[in-house]
Amino acid sequence: MRNFHIPGRSPVYASNGMCATSHPLAAKVAVQMMEAGGNAMDAAIAGAVLLGFCEPQMTGIGGDCFVLMTPPGEDRVVAMNGSGRAAAGINADKLRAKGEVIAPYSADAVTIPGAVDAFCRLSKDWGKLGLKAALAPAIHYAETGVPVADRVSSDWAKAVDNLSGHARDLFLMDGNAPAIGQIFRAPGQAKVLRKIAMDGRAGFYEGEVAEDMVNSLQALGGTHTLDDFANCESDYTDPITGSYGGLDLFEHPPNGQGATAILLLNMLKHFDIAGMDPWGAARAHIEAEATKLAYDTRNRFLSDPDHMTRLDYMTSPDTAAELAALIDPKKAMPAGLPGAEAVHKDTIYITVVDRDRMCVSLIYSVFHSFGSGIASDQFGVLFQNRGAGFTLTEGHPNEAGPGKRPMHTIIPAMLHKGGRVMMPFGVMGGQYQSTGHARFVTNITDFGLTPQAAMDAPRCFAEGDKLNVEDGYAEAVKAELTALGHNVQRPETAMGGSQAILLRQDGVLEAGSDPRKDGCALGY
Repeated sequence: MRNFHIPGRSPVYASNGMCATSHPLAAKVAVQMMEAGGNAMDAAIAGAVLLGFCEPQMTGIGGDCFVLMTPPGEDRVVAMNGSGRAAAGINADKLRAKGEVIAPYSADAVTIPGAVDAFCRLSKDWGKLGLKAALAPAIHYAETGVPVADRVSSDWAKAVDNLSGHARDLFLMDGNAPAIGQIFRAPGQAKVLRKIAMDGRAGFYEGEVAEDMVNSLQALGGTHTLDDFANCESDYTDPITGSYGGLDLFEHPPNGQGATAILLLNMLKHFDIAGMDPWGAARAHIEAEATKLAYDTRNRFLSDPDHMTRLDYMTSPDTAAELAALIDPKKAMPAGLPGAEAVHKDTIYITVVDRDRMCVSLIYSVFHSFGSGIASDQFGVLFQNRGAGFTLTEGHPNEAGPGKRPMHTIIPAMLHKGGRVMMPFGVMGGQYQSTGHARFVTNITDFGLTPQAAMDAPRCFAEGDKLNVEDGYAEAVKAELTALGHNVQRPETAMGGSQAILLRQDGVLEAGSDPRKDGCALGY
């Protein structure tokens, strides 16, 4: 139980259904979907699409998603890859002639948005109320507007320069980011959602919406065609698994970075994490060193699954043992996370559990804050820049290429205990997500924290030549980490956010939502 003398959040409990996400309106809408007879999939889609207007810097229909879910009454985990592919006309040699990396705020970085196709398939295959009902709340709020929340306003102000052309007119007010409480509307995107509600995926990937997107990208030098959009297709796939502390961790397979979280946990098994001070220097140091090694491995091998041959190597306990042996508990190794993939911190996560115990773990993003910064001319669809996640290193499995999916940082997760589903969860924060998953799991297993307490706890992350350390760490701990050789820095913003719903053995749902975001958990 938390200390009520200091500020904090209590877990949220309910028995019928629960949603936890990063904005209260989305949580409310998700619960209303279930109260109206819908299930967790209806609720998750409704909340996720709405988040594109509550947090437009983080996500939107021009982005990608990944989903893990369990069918009602089952413990089987189903994975859905809703990430789009590069245009068929992309050419790595031509991109190399422009620079060492793909320019993140250019049409070259725009991959085909995959989330809409995934939402349409998931609604048809698993939903109860249908796509019209699921999209209705987002259409309403896109037209009438959403008051800008505190964290959203802060993020928006930092990303003003990411926006270009027509997008500046749509997402800025008199050239500035909206202030806290100002109303943001997206009537053009509401029209797109109405077309999707009526015509399904064809309302987005064909006809005038697709023509608008293609014409807008081609005008900026993009190679995108109507065929690229018409051929976009999400895929069901099988999750990958690892274990730690008596729990089984289900992650989405590549092209997401879930294998990195499994590798990290396999490495941490070689250290007595439970015997360390949870917020002390020793644990932070071991985690930082493991992160450097795991992310180096990720950047060497992880890619589109059709081009990746070393997944077994990443998830092998033998690999983890060899890497763990390289860690010196008394000294930081030279920093560096090789690879040309772009760094970002922006995404949304939503998890829903319904009365039949269908669980949905859904993550949805446009990559950088406001993605590519490019919006389509007629309808204002904001394009992701996931193509910046490719490398231009010739022969690399993640090298940019026609029809390829880039390496993704966004990953949903699910925990099992004793073969039964225990908890869908996710940790936002771009690169941090794999380390965030590992830390969340070790917070729960090694230190016995509730999901909410595991989120409230301070975070640190070895990224590039820095060890980013949140304010929740004591100054003495930061000094000790510096003495170990870490370049300790205070991150510009708190690291990511997270949500989780625990299916307790007594049948009660217990949820937590990260105070680093504006959202909450709600149940009924």
